Amino acid sequence: MHLNPYGEYAVLMAASLANDWPADRAGLEARIRGAGMTGPFEEAPDDHERTRAVIDSWLEIVDAADSSRRAELLNAQMADAAAHPRLTDHDGEGWHLHYRDPGEGLPYVIRAVVTVGTALHLVTRGMHRIARCAATGCDRVVVDVTRNGRQRYCSVRCANRSAVQRHRARARSV
Repeated sequence: MHLNPYGEYAVLMAASLANDWPADRAGLEARIRGAGMTGPFEEAPDDHERTRAVIDSWLEIVDAADSSRRAELLNAQMADAAAHPRLTDHDGEGWHLHYRDPGEGLPYVIRAVVTVGTALHLVTRGMHRIARCAATGCDRVVVDVTRNGRQRYCSVRCANRSAVQRHRARARSV
């Protein structure tokens, strides 16, 4: 049996969606499949909008002021997506666990995967491991997957830009 705990990849997928929202449902499905999600997703006309609402509510967790508030929001979202874990072999790639009911629509599946994945990521790596980019003027989500737990920027570009700003500020003050 392959254990699929929806960990890091689910949080990275949520950040990818939050940082660069797909234009339509086809783009949304391509992105989540590219992140490793498999299985059938029944189509509904409002999937794109409802899934955007799921990501927007996930961003409330990212933006929470402290760990307690983050946990409170995450617990509420996991309760909305509650399902009994179940064994499945829907894709013929071996038995694995799903934390969602079969036959649910795309927004529900995304909520289940992202909330469980976020919870697992935060409790195993640290409650501070998701945030907004620390660079001035950037609001992209940063999922910290580093060993030392100190990733603050969404990209090397933002880190370099911020370093240059700090250097110039020091030079002006001298």
